[in-house]
Amino acid sequence: MSNSTIYNTIKYDVEDNILTLTLHRPEKMNAFTGEMMNEMIDAFDKADADDDIRAIIVTGSGDRAFCAGADLSSGADTFNYEKHSESPQSDDAKLKRKDVDGAIQDDGSVNWSHEAVRDGGGRLTLRIFKCLKPVIAAVNGAAVGIGVTMQLAMDIRIASESARFGFVFTRRGMVPEACSSWFLPRIVGMPKALEWTFSGRVFDAQEALNGGLVRSLHKPEELLSVARGIAREIADNTAPVSVALSRQMLWRMSAAADPMEAHKIDSRGIFSRGRQGDSAEGVMSFLEKRPATFPDNVSTDMPDYFPWWDEPEYS
Repeated sequence: MSNSTIYNTIKYDVEDNILTLTLHRPEKMNAFTGEMMNEMIDAFDKADADDDIRAIIVTGSGDRAFCAGADLSSGADTFNYEKHSESPQSDDAKLKRKDVDGAIQDDGSVNWSHEAVRDGGGRLTLRIFKCLKPVIAAVNGAAVGIGVTMQLAMDIRIASESARFGFVFTRRGMVPEACSSWFLPRIVGMPKALEWTFSGRVFDAQEALNGGLVRSLHKPEELLSVARGIAREIADNTAPVSVALSRQMLWRMSAAADPMEAHKIDSRGIFSRGRQGDSAEGVMSFLEKRPATFPDNVSTDMPDYFPWWDEPEYS
């Protein structure tokens, strides 16, 4: 079974329970725009609501780039939101102008809590972080700026031997975005995170592998096949509710102050899963030496303590 949804800047293709999201602005090396942000967030919303999707692969169109970072076509004012909104040419631009104007207070100071101040890359990575399906990045080419930071909220990263990476923010007079100051040190360690962000240099796939940023390197023509193999193993053998819970448990407990916090959530998970059909099926399929057919769905059978981080003791 396969299906697709039409977007302007990404491709959304589902086949055999695996969604492939392809960043699709090949003429711009798949550079990131506000429209791409909105479309990717919508795509993750659709994927979470679709029980037929068991895993997600994110890759780039063509063989040159995964994502070359933010679209810099606005020139010097690319990151100056106020300048963007001075001469709006579209309804979307007019809305942005209203938002930015709302962030500037009467005395000229900035309301730092205003919605318009929020980083677009961060909106996307936070959505990926909340995803209930495993996310695999298949990095087929250049990945710099948001092109690499969006990957940090993904679970498994594999790369083409020709891929390149760069946390280039300091070389553009900017700072790390897309929540990368939270994700990157957890993935590669603080010393490497500091080195890469301080220098802003672009480095090759082997350095990314050595630094722990990616799991493995592959020939360009084999990259998607390997990604699908990883996704296939998950889709064919695991309980989707257990995967969804495990994904959120591991990510969120990585910042817990004490292992007791993990114990609380582990205990809820064990107790709740033991009462549902997946547990019985998992045990009996093992004893009977047959493939499991798990009955529970993410859309309808998540335990009632989920999402636990919205409770007062976790907020």
